[in-house]
Amino acid sequence: MTSRFAIIRDTTPAAAIPRGSVVAMGNFDGVHLGHRAVIEAALRMSRSRGNPAFAVTFEPHPRKFFSPSTPQFRLTDETNKLRLLSGAGLAGAVVMTFDAARAGTTAQDFIHHDLIDRLGVSGIAVGYDFHFGKGRVGSPSLLASEATRLGIEVDVQPHVDIDERPVSSSAIRMALAEGQITDATAMLGGPWFVTGEVIHGDKRGAGLGYPTANIRLDKDCGLKHGVYAVRVGRGQAKDQRRSDGVASFGRRPTFDNGAPLLEVFLFDFNGDLYGATLDVAFIGFIREELKFDSVAALVRRMDGDATVARTMLAAAPDAFPMLGKVD
Repeated sequence: MTSRFAIIRDTTPAAAIPRGSVVAMGNFDGVHLGHRAVIEAALRMSRSRGNPAFAVTFEPHPRKFFSPSTPQFRLTDETNKLRLLSGAGLAGAVVMTFDAARAGTTAQDFIHHDLIDRLGVSGIAVGYDFHFGKGRVGSPSLLASEATRLGIEVDVQPHVDIDERPVSSSAIRMALAEGQITDATAMLGGPWFVTGEVIHGDKRGAGLGYPTANIRLDKDCGLKHGVYAVRVGRGQAKDQRRSDGVASFGRRPTFDNGAPLLEVFLFDFNGDLYGATLDVAFIGFIREELKFDSVAALVRRMDGDATVARTMLAAAPDAFPMLGKVD
């Protein structure tokens, strides 16, 4: 029986926080390969010490606090970030509220008050570019100097490269914006995915022979408009059921050029999904969104898209993000 993934927040009583834990620190947007290197370093320390390993992360994302009016294309919202952290083998996550008080906390206070006094950490893993504290003056070198002096082990992970290009959340956002699903998947270590509730649409797809599950994504989602091969999960963790399909994300220029919508057609599925919450993993990019001269031309192209999607999905039968259960 696996232990429940623990979530520690600013309001969690000190008595409920396990002392001596090892922590991996970062924003962890997307939980990509660079983040996973930090997590693995924390897990190694955890195993050697016999203490649990937690992620320390911040919500909302600091960029949202400092630039609230600037669109922020997040790879993962808080819930999905926690599901990925749970799936990575961590015992839990410390979710620190990033507000004016946190932004004004000095690097020294963060180390001594937040990490040592409140969390009682025995080991810390960070990436080479992790900065913290007021004015971002806290650095891995400062952390190593201060914590090591107090007997706390610090592991600083170097950047992770693919084809001599550093892996980063920004690079993944750019790849998704250009429809480069293969590159995004490589940097993430698994397919990028979104989660949403199926809503009622105009029922146009059913009339075309392609009934779709419609999901409204975050308004700041920067995914390239187009057609994708997708794998869809329903439910959580080991209870999740999966289906293959083809999806269109965009404004439907052949019909109304409306607000962006994700429309998912599931292969070999017959059922009612309205109100269900789906995880949609993007396995391959098929084509850009197009405007067709006729409905018949659109349907012919959709038939071809479905064939391409089946081929892509058959070539990656196990592709799906590793998600843990979060209560």
